[in-house]
Amino acid sequence: MSEMAEVWPSSKVHVPFSRPEGIPGNLSGRVRTSPLQKLYTRTGSTGYAPLLPAVPWALRHTGVDVRELDALVLSHHAFALGALHTLGSTDVPSIAYVHSPARWAWDKQFRQNEASTLPSQAALTALSQVALRNEKRWAPRVTKVIANSSEVKNRIERWWGRDAEVIHPPVDTEYFTHGSERKEDYFVAVGRLVPYKRVDLAAAAAVRAGVKLVIIGSGRDEARVRASAGQGVELRGHLPRDEVRDIVREARALIMPGVEDFGIVPVEAMAAGTPVIALGEGGALDTVRPGVSGHLVGKGGGLSDSEIIEALASAMQEFDDSRFNRAGLEKFAESFSRSTFRSKMQAVVSSVL
Repeated sequence: MSEMAEVWPSSKVHVPFSRPEGIPGNLSGRVRTSPLQKLYTRTGSTGYAPLLPAVPWALRHTGVDVRELDALVLSHHAFALGALHTLGSTDVPSIAYVHSPARWAWDKQFRQNEASTLPSQAALTALSQVALRNEKRWAPRVTKVIANSSEVKNRIERWWGRDAEVIHPPVDTEYFTHGSERKEDYFVAVGRLVPYKRVDLAAAAAVRAGVKLVIIGSGRDEARVRASAGQGVELRGHLPRDEVRDIVREARALIMPGVEDFGIVPVEAMAAGTPVIALGEGGALDTVRPGVSGHLVGKGGGLSDSEIIEALASAMQEFDDSRFNRAGLEKFAESFSRSTFRSKMQAVVSSVL
């Protein structure tokens, strides 16, 4: 959203609710919230999940004046398509930049993996019905659909029945090119410790391979990750951004064992001069080019957890650092830069207008 705001600096940004500290500097004074903001503030702004069913309604009450619009650009994960209601029967075009259709709504297996208890499964199932109704109603009405990866494009075609153009998300590649030039003898995994990221598989693979793995991040899946960890696996928790950059920059390779929609962390690693060992599914197929930016394991999918662990362990044991150089990785990462994203988004919206 921040990068889109750079393309259209006079535009307003409408959201159902927000935290002041979460608003980037370039959006200061431009963010408009809905009546849901009061409830979000009263609950301490600590979690938004209980408010999600009300988001489609909230997006109809953020103060959008359709008479001022040349186009409506949506940054979509779940429920944002409800904002199309504000356009009514006008001919104002709409562009949806889709991070993913709601996987937990469309994919029953994904939903079961994310909810570990019966009450949480019931709650997520009920929420998924709201999300499905919202997406089925509004997805056919979007003028132009943009996917953030080939994986998301495939989901849009499968679940929404729409074609989509791929524009990869903006990555702050410039920030990650600065730092230490040395390499140390360890691998690294970075991200929230949540079930679908499968960091537990990376931990188990490192133990199997007998290599050192540094894990950065925290989340509700931490207990499972710790249970898979052993000698040589360090859980560092949440760290400041500059410290994360240095640890990633000095690592032999970043490990990505889960299926991502796109996956910004791998591109940040490449910008830092660090190759990526990733499961050959999802967004990694767009960013991990074998022999150029990293190595893919289990391409094509269908591997069991034990097979993924074995494949990752073999990749770490046999990893050849000499195949990759910092300059080549940094150059490859530049194709995902913020300036590239802005120019592509501007071109798409101009074509629609």
